Amino acid sequence: MKVSIRPENKNDYPIISMINDMAFGQENEGLLIEKLRKNKSFIKELSLVACLGNEIVGHILFFPVNIKSKEKTFKTLALAPMSVIPELQGLGIGSQLVQKGLAKAKKLGHESVIVLGHEGFYPKFGFKTAGSYQISAPFDVPENSFMALELVKDSLSTVEGTIEYPKEFNEV
Repeated sequence: MKVSIRPENKNDYPIISMINDMAFGQENEGLLIEKLRKNKSFIKELSLVACLGNEIVGHILFFPVNIKSKEKTFKTLALAPMSVIPELQGLGIGSQLVQKGLAKAKKLGHESVIVLGHEGFYPKFGFKTAGSYQISAPFDVPENSFMALELVKDSLSTVEGTIEYPKEFNEV
């Protein structure tokens, strides 16, 4: 199913929250997006919607986070959240959102992305376990669900540390 993908605009906010809440079966993701939009690090070009005609049917957000070790801090993006209206899941809309979002992130100069997501979905885009890059989550998660992707070859080869999420992720 081919959709058009574009950056969000203010008129999209309510439907984006609704789609995320429907897809995740709770209000946390919609609330998270609302809070992240108010953070000065928010990148409008990396909050994308998928449209069928004029109807928004999916959303993806990439947000800057840090990988922090004792000596250094590295910048990366967190892919979170990504959602598609439940009735349209499994039709390739999420894949198109991920592909377009990764391409846009790379075009904007970002070198890597981390995701806490479905271990059967994200590897097809090149994601590998974050542990294979010496990157860990700040909380307990299944190893196969916490993944990283190099948008620029070897950008994570010298990186090690723990992801540092902004406070908004902890508030929902």
